[in-house]
Amino acid sequence: MSVKAWWIALSAVSAVNICAWILAGVMPLRRAVGDPAYAVRRRQLLLSAPFVFGCAFRSVFPRADVQRICVVDSWLSSVAIGRSVATIAEVAFAAQCALLLRMLALEARAPLALAISRVMVPLIVMAETFSWYAVATTNYIGNTMEESTWGLVSILLIVGLAGVRPRLKGSLRAFVGQAIWICAGYVVFMFTIDVPMYFGRWRADTAAGTRYLPVGQGLHDAATRWIVTLRIEDWRWEMLWMSLYFSFGVWISVSLIRAPYPPVALSDAARPVAAPATP
Repeated sequence: MSVKAWWIALSAVSAVNICAWILAGVMPLRRAVGDPAYAVRRRQLLLSAPFVFGCAFRSVFPRADVQRICVVDSWLSSVAIGRSVATIAEVAFAAQCALLLRMLALEARAPLALAISRVMVPLIVMAETFSWYAVATTNYIGNTMEESTWGLVSILLIVGLAGVRPRLKGSLRAFVGQAIWICAGYVVFMFTIDVPMYFGRWRADTAAGTRYLPVGQGLHDAATRWIVTLRIEDWRWEMLWMSLYFSFGVWISVSLIRAPYPPVALSDAARPVAAPATP
């Protein structure tokens, strides 16, 4: 597949994703005010919006941060713009996952899972800081640390989900089981393909004596320089992860709106959760 054909397909998938967000989230939620989990679904819908639309923007204006490459010759393709959109979207997605785990922890009365839900978003904010370091300096060690942090958060999420699953029943238990497998697959991908790839690029740059940009100069460069290229050699890896991210990643975000939730009010999340009493 050529880069242009891939870009058109990616943009088309994003249009479908926006329609799915409206059909699966906005429209059903208007008719579900009596749903015991309505407050949770409404928050998931609001958190999902930045991710769905952010991924759509990044699909229409794809770019690679360190390389400064893009497909569309526009200031909207600048790395500074794209990274800003990505930061908002990814923090919102992390908040979706944290909210899911928090509700499950409240239902299962699992203090460890609740504690994990509270550190997920701060850890992803730290990951975004690493990403911005890579953007500013063109140093792939920032991407390596960013993706490693995402992998760590996924491992913590698995621990939290595994901790609540035995105490859940019915559709909740089945849903958590499926979520664990999805997270496990993501962790395998991150630590066998994604993280080693960025680490390998960093080692190659180090061996070549690459000089990295100062932060201030790098931020200006990220805002003002973009290289338009349709060469398959430049986009081969980006095509893989973007295709997965902007399709499956968005579907997961939308599915969290319709996920089974216990009838727990959001205000209950502020209350401490004690460990279940032993018989």
